[in-house]
Amino acid sequence: MTAQVREPADRDRFTAETEPFRRELLAHCYRMVGSAHDAEDLVQETYLRAWRSYAGFEGRASIRSWLYKIATNVCLTAVEPRKIRMLPSGLGGPQEGSETSANPVAPDEVSWLEPWPDRWTTAAADDPATSVVARESLRLALIASLQHLPARQRAILILREVLAFSAAETAQLLGTTTAAVKSGLQRARARLGELEPRPEQLLEPADQRARALLDGYIAAFERSDAGLLAQVLRADATLEATPFREWQAGLVNCIRMLAADVLGAPGDWRMLATTANGQPAAVEYRRDEAGVFRGRGIVVLDPTAAGVSRVVAFHDAALVTLFGFPESLPD
Repeated sequence: MTAQVREPADRDRFTAETEPFRRELLAHCYRMVGSAHDAEDLVQETYLRAWRSYAGFEGRASIRSWLYKIATNVCLTAVEPRKIRMLPSGLGGPQEGSETSANPVAPDEVSWLEPWPDRWTTAAADDPATSVVARESLRLALIASLQHLPARQRAILILREVLAFSAAETAQLLGTTTAAVKSGLQRARARLGELEPRPEQLLEPADQRARALLDGYIAAFERSDAGLLAQVLRADATLEATPFREWQAGLVNCIRMLAADVLGAPGDWRMLATTANGQPAAVEYRRDEAGVFRGRGIVVLDPTAAGVSRVVAFHDAALVTLFGFPESLPD
C-alpha cells in the first residue's frame, strides 16, 4: 500500500530531476548512432532503464552523469551488432565518366546516416540543456566521421571533447580506466584527422550569405534552372544522395547529373527552408501525377564564403514529418 501511495510522487520527482536533460541526451544518442529515429528510441530506452533503477540511485554522482552512463551504454549495446551508418561518399570515390543514371542501393546492404532536426535543440531557447549542445558537434561531416570510429572510441571522444567530462568521469561512465580513456581519445583524434584533415569553415545558418545560398538553391530547383544552380555551387562542390551509391564531384558533374535526372520541369519541385545539423537545409516535395506535392526528404547544404561546397540529399519521406513538416502540400 505504501509503495502504491508513494509511486506517483516518486515519478513526479523522477520527471522533475531527469526531464531537463532529455534534449542533450537525444543529441548524445544521435552523435553515437547517426540516426535521428534511432536516437529517439534510445532515449526512450534510457529513461525506461533510469526509472527502473531510480529507487537505487544514491546520488554519488550527479543525476546528469548517471543518465549519461545509462544512455552511453544503451547506445553501445545498440550499435554493436549493426552496420555503421554511412553516406555515399563513405562507400567509395565519386562517379567517373559522363553517365548520370544512378541506381538505389538495396535496403539491407547499407545503413544510411540521417540528418538532425535543429528544432530538437532550439525549440526551447531558455532550456539550459541546449547550451550543452554545441552546433559544431552536430555538423553533418563530423557525425559521418564519428560513425567510422570504433564504438567505444566514439563514446570516449564525445564524452571528453563534446560534453567536457573529465578523463576520470569518462572512465567511470564507461567502466574502464583513466589510462584507457586517454589512449582511446588519442586514437580517436588521430582517426578523425585522417577522415577530415581540414574541416570546412561553414557559414552559420543565420548568416545572410548562407540564407542567400539556400534561397538560390531552392529557386534553382523550383524553376528547374541549372544556370542558377551553377551560381550557388562551388567549383569543387560535391553532391550525394541516399539511397544511391554514386555521387558527384566537381561543378560540371554535379550540374550535368541534376539537369539530366533530377531538376525536371519548372514547377515539379517545391522546397521549404529549414535547418539541419546546424546547417541550412530544405524539405523537398515533388509533384505527383495528381498534382500533389509529396514529401521526398531533406537536403542539407555546406555553405561557405565561396559558395556551397557540399550537398547531401536524404531521400526518405519519413524525415519530412520528423522535421515537423506535412507529408504533402496542395498544388
